[in-house]
Amino acid sequence: MRLEQAFEQFNELSSRLIGAYQQLEEQVAVLGGKLAAANEALRAEAARNEALATRLSLLLEALPAGVLELDRAGYVVSANPAAQALLPTLVPGKRWPQEVLPFVPGDDAPLLRLPADDGQTRFLQVQTCPLREDGAALVLLHDVTPLNRLHEQLAQQQRLASMGQMAASLAHQLRTPLSTALLYAANLQRDDLPSAERTRFAGKVVDRVRALESLVQNMLGFVRSEDEGGVVAAQPLFEELVAMLQPQCERAGIALSTHMALSAGVSVRGERKALLSAWVALAENALSFAPRGGQVKLQVTEEGGCLEFLVEDDGPGVEPALQARIFEPFFSGRVGGTGLGLAIAKKQAERAGGGIRVGRSTKLGGAAFVMALPVLAAT
Repeated sequence: MRLEQAFEQFNELSSRLIGAYQQLEEQVAVLGGKLAAANEALRAEAARNEALATRLSLLLEALPAGVLELDRAGYVVSANPAAQALLPTLVPGKRWPQEVLPFVPGDDAPLLRLPADDGQTRFLQVQTCPLREDGAALVLLHDVTPLNRLHEQLAQQQRLASMGQMAASLAHQLRTPLSTALLYAANLQRDDLPSAERTRFAGKVVDRVRALESLVQNMLGFVRSEDEGGVVAAQPLFEELVAMLQPQCERAGIALSTHMALSAGVSVRGERKALLSAWVALAENALSFAPRGGQVKLQVTEEGGCLEFLVEDDGPGVEPALQARIFEPFFSGRVGGTGLGLAIAKKQAERAGGGIRVGRSTKLGGAAFVMALPVLAAT
């Protein structure tokens, strides 16, 4: 009886083991299928990656832009043919030349100037971008020499066009006083001309010749390009300007008001005579537009490291549409104006490291011109 029970237990245990083994075989089969599928997926992914790497390699080979891979120490890891053609010495294993251009990942596309085979300069635009956190980076090289030369040619053409326009405007400005002087000079040849008329015509000729001389001097002052490296004290310059303008204002019946708020010894960069001429041009422009019995205000102050020279009048002001052109050479808003005064003032301000702007006077209602110049020192 005990033997039968033991045999039954053995059979039951054997059945369980067989069932467990069968389940294990099924699980192994399932896992084997999954493993095979995973291996197949990995092989497919590897094939895709290899194809992608091949395409990227072909793309790098065909790119017209140079591509360099640098390690964290700045040594070249790889370079495509375009990079090797642009920089033949930068082969793998060579270090990026720090003395030529500092290697800074993410730097804003500086220009690298290199001598070309034709003796001219080659311009390469250099862009860098980080690859990994370990400091490796890609360097992209674009040969922008043709574009740079086109910019230079365009700038030259614009300069030539500007010179042609300026020459035409200058000829137009010279024609009127020259024609008038010739007319008066022709009258001087008359034998029957009374002495008083001869004297008057001679004076007119002298006046026209002086006008021509003034126009030529203004033109020379405008085209002069040398840097004015002197130092000009602001307070005595403003006082001289006021002394020059006071008689003109009295003759024109214009009330002149002035205000000066400067630290002791404030100076600006520039040449004294040229800067005074610029201030005079701004002030005389205000006098020419202010009505008889009107007002002109001159003010010089110091704010935020800048000297600001303000000229205001109660004339018609400058229309917003004209404010962009009013500083162009030979552009004038009044009859008889040469159009050089404001252009010269703007150029002198820029030579001194400053600028000039125009707007509407909130106090007098006319034009307001502000010349801002950086303060050099208080001595």
